Amino acid sequence: MSECTHVPELPRAEPDALSATCLECLAAGSHPVQLRLCLVCGHVGCCDSSPFRHATAHHEETGHPVMRSFEPGATWRWCFVDQQLV
Repeated sequence: MSECTHVPELPRAEPDALSATCLECLAAGSHPVQLRLCLVCGHVGCCDSSPFRHATAHHEETGHPVMRSFEPGATWRWCFVDQQLV
């Protein structure tokens, strides 16, 4: 994994998750698949395997560049802008 230019700009203390699941999926009556945590603001959204792709939608709406897996035991991070693991 490599560092992109967005990683140094992230808050040094990871933000607290704003929820335990994808609230947009709950509101839509959908089941979230593979949760993701925005490393800028703490938004929790579902991955692109979910019907609504809320983590990607969050990036598109806010411009927040980096998220990480919010699944137990997973530690990988993804930069939406650079389209790479970081």
